[in-house]
Amino acid sequence: MANAVAEDGAVKSAADFTPFRRRHLSLQQAMEAGIGPLRGRLRALLAARSPAMARLAAVDVVMEQVLAAREHSLLGAVPALLEKHFTRLREASLDGLNGLERAGEPDSEAHQAGEWLHVFRKDMKNVLLAELDFRFQPIEGLLEALRMRQPECHE
Repeated sequence: MANAVAEDGAVKSAADFTPFRRRHLSLQQAMEAGIGPLRGRLRALLAARSPAMARLAAVDVVMEQVLAAREHSLLGAVPALLEKHFTRLREASLDGLNGLERAGEPDSEAHQAGEWLHVFRKDMKNVLLAELDFRFQPIEGLLEALRMRQPECHE
C-alpha cells in the first residue's frame, strides 16, 4: 500500500511536462556543446592530411553552416512534440484510471498510473538517442574519411 501511495505521488508530480522539457533541452545543449568541438578537431585532423582532405573539411564547414539553421529549427521543435505525446499518454491513463475506479479495482490503479510515465520516459530516451545518432552522422563521415588509406604519392 505504501508503495502504491509513493508511486501515485510520483505520477501526480509528473503531471507537469516542465521538468521533462528542461531535461530534454539541457541534453540537447550538451549534445551540441560536445559534438561541435569534436567535429572541429576531426576537421583539423583531416585538413592536416592532404589538400584533398582539407577540401573535404572545408566542405563540411560549409555544410554545417548551411544546414545549422534548419537543423536547429527542426530539433528545437522536438520538445513540443514530446509534450503532445506526454499529454496524450497522461490523458489516456486518466481515462483508464477513471474506468478502473468505476469498476472498483483500486489495486490496478497505481500500477496503471505509473505505466504511462514509464512509457513516456522510454519514448523520450529513444527520441534523444535518435537525435544523438542524427547529430553524429557528420562525425561518422569525418571519421570514415580519416580511416581511409592515403594513396601513395610518387613525386
